[in-house]
Amino acid sequence: MIDIRKGQAPAKLERSEFSVRFRASFHDPAFRAEDQSIARLEEIAWQAYAEGRKAPFTQKAGTSYVDPDYDLSTDWIATRERLDEAQLRWADPTTPSRVLLICGSARNDGTCPGEISKTFRLLGLAREILEQSQIEADVLDLSLLTSDYGRQIHPCKGCVSTAMPLCHWPCSCYPNHALNQVHDWMADIYERWTAAHAVIIVSPVYWYQSPSPLKLMIDRLVCADGGNPDPTSTSGKKAGKAKALEMAGWTYPQHLAGRAYGLVVHGDVTGVEESRRALSDWLDWMGFIDAGVAARLDRYIGYYEPYATSHEALDRNQAMQEETRNVARAVAKAVIELRAGRLQAVQPNLARPRPK
Repeated sequence: MIDIRKGQAPAKLERSEFSVRFRASFHDPAFRAEDQSIARLEEIAWQAYAEGRKAPFTQKAGTSYVDPDYDLSTDWIATRERLDEAQLRWADPTTPSRVLLICGSARNDGTCPGEISKTFRLLGLAREILEQSQIEADVLDLSLLTSDYGRQIHPCKGCVSTAMPLCHWPCSCYPNHALNQVHDWMADIYERWTAAHAVIIVSPVYWYQSPSPLKLMIDRLVCADGGNPDPTSTSGKKAGKAKALEMAGWTYPQHLAGRAYGLVVHGDVTGVEESRRALSDWLDWMGFIDAGVAARLDRYIGYYEPYATSHEALDRNQAMQEETRNVARAVAKAVIELRAGRLQAVQPNLARPRPK
């Protein structure tokens, strides 16, 4: 047995502190007419928290799992079934080609900034090229995390660092109804990554790195690279069972490998090369196939110019606009070659001596 180290997590909230946090959602005076109803709801939520009712709805896993009698979350089962269907569509040569276009900026004109992002404009250029190439463009605008009611990507809890088999594909950490960790957008995002034949990430640089919405999604995709598709094999989140499975020999399945990718990273002062390289390294690690040099773009827009005129700087930068279109053209070509089997043929099928 490998020791499971303890001692970091604080004690559960006291009833009074739980009340303060619960009622913070009802701060608006308009809720005062329903204080008695809120108190009743608070008591129900407190009981769920105190008892740890993470998944109030479960069903028996069934014969396709290691432990058929294990009670799996119906939320997780529904997500897993959608992923299985998406994988079948991805593998079906008769389905339309599909590219997932990801807007990594946190800015849009529906929230505090009051203006669209340059990232979204660049994404639009790529989308036009894909549509001209008869490729379906699925736009995933991560800025909706800042402007949509209740939309969230919860942070990765780092299960993989305890043992890879403890990290389930898709993630089973959420929703956690006992902790009010709900509205997790990743259930939908996993499906969209699975259905895509390629992804194009368009992102600005925030403080030398990817914006937080993009990084949240990246961290939650760790389960796509080595994740365990059978939560019953670890009896849910039993760390000891997961450690034993890893030590017995884990295969690190790459659930999204074989898709193509392109990148557009832009900034105004510094950090574009490092940020683009980090994204490239991550996608390479996951088994994605780059669409060539033209598909990996990092550029400055209005270098050291005022933020206030940055859109005008992009208007003037016709060369970068065309380079962005070239990213989409390169990815479109890669998707055609990939689905025809010609791109896979030149990829060496090598075993990874260090799969971790």
